[in-house]
Amino acid sequence: MIVIFDLDGTLANSIQDLANAVNYGLKQLGYPEHPTESYKQMVGNGAKILCYRALPDDKKEDADKLHTIFKEYYGWHYLDNTKLYKGIKKLIHNIFIYGRPVAVATNKPQDVARKIVDTLIPNICSDYITVLGNCDERPRKPDPAIINEIVAKYPDFDDSVVMIGDSNVDIQTAKNAGIHSIGCTWGFRSREELEKEGAEFIVDSPAEIMDIIYKLEP
Repeated sequence: MIVIFDLDGTLANSIQDLANAVNYGLKQLGYPEHPTESYKQMVGNGAKILCYRALPDDKKEDADKLHTIFKEYYGWHYLDNTKLYKGIKKLIHNIFIYGRPVAVATNKPQDVARKIVDTLIPNICSDYITVLGNCDERPRKPDPAIINEIVAKYPDFDDSVVMIGDSNVDIQTAKNAGIHSIGCTWGFRSREELEKEGAEFIVDSPAEIMDIIYKLEP
């Protein structure tokens, strides 16, 4: 089995740093800022779409300007507040002990995603976690291209694959790739959203995931 995680809202709580970066850009452009909590409904489809969603309805044409400011600010502040969720480090450790590959599939820019994983999981074989993020070479989730690329790296384990994420985007990605899905409720979106999207499993803590991995193995 190949175990694939989303990053924001699944492995790490990054909402404060994302909100700070967008709000900084909005302030520079003279537009209203948003409460941190409201960004949980804006994230998930990449930074460009996040910036578009954050702008007032009559100012969407400034999305590129906001994205440019966001990238510069976030590039310096992406780890100010971002932390792993409780139980994630132990879960990844247990997956490695079980002998299964771990990967991250995110719409966050690939270079930033790699740095976050390397920083937050420095002592659990982070060098062996495949991290794929947003780049010019592939479309964003929910397109299955990112999953297919990960699966191709592990031909000895491709008999079963699971995507773990906190949003409808992650469940859609799993469906589009024809793989199993686990929705997690500790992230940015609700249990209701995961249920509506048709997540195969829904968990309330990382500790529940290993049992599902065992069940899904052929």
